[in-house]
Amino acid sequence: MTAERSTRRRTLKGVILTLVVLVAVILGGLGYVYARLNGNLSGIDINAQLGSDRPKNVHDGSEDILVLGSDSRAGANAKYGRSTGARSDTAMLLHVYEGHKKASVVSIPRDTLVARPACKGKKGRTVPADSSAMFNSAYEAGGPACAVKTVERMTGIRMDHYIEVDFTGFKKLINQLGGVQVTTTRAIKDKDSHLSLGPGTHTLDGEQALGLVRTRHAVGDGSDLGRIQLQQAFMKALIQRVRGIGLLSDPKKLFDLADTATKSITPDSDLDSVDELIGFAGGLQDLSAKNVTMITLPVKYDPADPNRVVPLEPGARTVWSALRQDRPIPRSATKGSAGDTGDAHGVIESSH
Repeated sequence: MTAERSTRRRTLKGVILTLVVLVAVILGGLGYVYARLNGNLSGIDINAQLGSDRPKNVHDGSEDILVLGSDSRAGANAKYGRSTGARSDTAMLLHVYEGHKKASVVSIPRDTLVARPACKGKKGRTVPADSSAMFNSAYEAGGPACAVKTVERMTGIRMDHYIEVDFTGFKKLINQLGGVQVTTTRAIKDKDSHLSLGPGTHTLDGEQALGLVRTRHAVGDGSDLGRIQLQQAFMKALIQRVRGIGLLSDPKKLFDLADTATKSITPDSDLDSVDELIGFAGGLQDLSAKNVTMITLPVKYDPADPNRVVPLEPGARTVWSALRQDRPIPRSATKGSAGDTGDAHGVIESSH
């Protein structure tokens, strides 16, 4: 593993850390508008929907959060194409270790073939289990609860929280931040994500940023693995932007960002108030960039279909076992993984 890639993994965080910590910082000085901001939040009662057929709830001081970026084509998202139903375009499992000073983020490729359990679908109808379904089909089959259930069956880890971010909210947040600067080492042109960038330094607006994190056919081998690599690089640039704009000196910008951020996420019902969200984010405030590790779930291409991937063993089991035991993920777990190959890592230049 190169020093550059090792540094990238240590310093990257997921969108959950950006959004939730941003909300906490913003709301700390805006107590008088709690009522209005609370009205922006609508939670999903995952616990009630899944009942007791779940992994044991471990009380060891750690926390596990499933973060999904939904590609729902409803409402303002309809412009991004037609779909038979919403799917989880981006999926990250955030594990915060005991003491909340370290964390690991595992990106799950949407094209991963997994055993999806039976789930309650639309109008209460049961969607049958599938022994080899694309991971992102779980959200389409039974919404957030089915996505959580699928992750819990795959990992043996009970999710403490769930947070979903949609296309439109992501775009608005980037625009209100004044854009995010990235440097591309070569041209990126993807007709599906509507992105066209030449090599060089760019300040991406919301539409362009969304295009970048949705791009897959213009980088690497055209699979979802290349898109994950772009998403990880962009998240690093986004975090640097949030840190550098001096939010506390501009009350109006603080409120506008808080308003947008709380409208951009759909949390579980334990995080659907400003007080609960701040309390949760407060538990992450001691996390430093050097103590957050980000990896892609170890996978290999499916021999029967090169457009799909399957968990690479024993690496995938090693990842989940480490998190269940609240231990660091061994570097050896990702050895030979398709998620660490290809040239997409170098498309966005690392900042120094």
